[in-house]
Amino acid sequence: MSDATLHDSTRNPDDFSVQIADQVESFLVAVTEVAKGDEPGSAVPFLLLEVSQLLLAGGRLGAHEDMVPDERYEPDPGPEADVDQLRENLARLLEPVDVYSEVFDPYAPRTAPVPARISDDLADVITDLRHGMVHYRAGRTSEALWWWQFSYFSNWGPTASAVLRALQSVLIHVRLNQPLEELDGLDTDQAMGDETLEFEAGQVMAEEIGGPLGMRQGN
Repeated sequence: MSDATLHDSTRNPDDFSVQIADQVESFLVAVTEVAKGDEPGSAVPFLLLEVSQLLLAGGRLGAHEDMVPDERYEPDPGPEADVDQLRENLARLLEPVDVYSEVFDPYAPRTAPVPARISDDLADVITDLRHGMVHYRAGRTSEALWWWQFSYFSNWGPTASAVLRALQSVLIHVRLNQPLEELDGLDTDQAMGDETLEFEAGQVMAEEIGGPLGMRQGN
């Protein structure tokens, strides 16, 4: 019996790690299925529900004490699964509302809004979650929890929160019969590059995160 099979066969549904992994897995499966479809009208409310449920898991991870992995260095999880097709499918489904405006840090004074794409953001969130799931399925539970918690603070948490606000806004406009205004040509192609955004995000998180979460990244 493999480590992964042994891990699955002894799962306790009341265990914190099992509950988090189940919520992560549910999100991965659901969003992947949404991306395969061709129903834009149902995609937005369904994605809103899934992102909301994922952020519940994120909130539990955020409220939990710092996770400490068993290994000093992260075991190699192998190559990342490609998400380009999923990203393209989501962009096609969400085309009229894919681009939205987001303030990166609400506590930074006079922060200018930046354009983002729901399809890009969901693909990034899925990449983070899959990375941890590889560890979890291999029986490296502490490593999976550490990664999900760290990446919740450093990337997928803020990203999913931004997506949630965008999806919620779309539904508000639809349900209250308030047509969306044009974004005056706002597009991610005109914004600062991904590397710049990633650098600034890293700088912010390096200042905010201390203890095991912040220390291990530099190893």
